[in-house]
Amino acid sequence: MALNRGKLSNIVVVSAASTVGIITVTSSKKVYVRSIMAHASTATSATAQVYFIPSGGSVSANTRLFDVDVNAGETVLIEPSYPLVIDTTGDSIFVGAGTSTVNFLITGDKEV
Repeated sequence: MALNRGKLSNIVVVSAASTVGIITVTSSKKVYVRSIMAHASTATSATAQVYFIPSGGSVSANTRLFDVDVNAGETVLIEPSYPLVIDTTGDSIFVGAGTSTVNFLITGDKEV
């Protein structure tokens, strides 16, 4: 099994009260999410959310994994003790911004 290591996404800018799909599994290729960085890019504090969406599912409180406060101009590192593994075609990781714009960057490994 060969892995593509490093960033899983470019920086994704999410506007307040929005969610964006950032990673989707294709062809049952495993994706290992090692860290998620969330940066409040405006002069006000923000909330940042991370969701695991099973294939055919949707963003909701039932699919939320993390909901963190991010102070204005600061970055929060979400680093699970073991990587999040998504491995079913169509499974996705979505990120959201609650109260203000948040920039996200996700690192990890992806099967090739």
